[in-house]
Amino acid sequence: MILILVWSLRLGFHIAKRSMRHGEDPRYAKLLKEWGENASVRLYWFLQIQALAAFILILAVYLAVVGRPGFPYVWDMVGVAIIAIALIGEALSDAQLAQFRMTPEAKTEICETGLWAYSRHPNYFFEWLFWCAWPLMAITGSPWSWLSLLAPIQMYWLLVHVSGIPALEEHMLRSRGEKFRTLQGRVNAFFPGPRKTPGRLQRSS
Repeated sequence: MILILVWSLRLGFHIAKRSMRHGEDPRYAKLLKEWGENASVRLYWFLQIQALAAFILILAVYLAVVGRPGFPYVWDMVGVAIIAIALIGEALSDAQLAQFRMTPEAKTEICETGLWAYSRHPNYFFEWLFWCAWPLMAITGSPWSWLSLLAPIQMYWLLVHVSGIPALEEHMLRSRGEKFRTLQGRVNAFFPGPRKTPGRLQRSS
């Protein structure tokens, strides 16, 4: 529970700080504009879907805690190590992006410093990694522990294919244009990895 508390406080503080500095998230502003007169109804169902997604995440934590014969086991220690890496990585990603946004270059350029040089969305990657830890810790608990796999599967699907990367990259293409399109060719979208050099880009095209 301490791990969840640390994760919640870090995420809550980050979102509050970002909202105070930059205002409304452009992705949600775009959705409300597209929904028009039906915005209130569609927003209601949008929030219900988010509630269901949150339940799946909570279920993973519950299965990692319930019916445990004791602590710690090897998989518990592996899970805790992954969570520590995820929390540090996500906090570092957010800090590097916040620092970049305070520079004059942020108005026209794209962040490629630190972890952002190896993934276009390192904060999303570490958020997903955080939820990968709970199925490992659930192994020694409930016989239904396999259900905890739904958490990282769902998180990957949402971040990579639904509400995370697609909407954000669409916004970045509108605001940064060809600069961001070039970045897409040389930096992985999700999983951190080596940057592609111009020579490798030509060979792969």
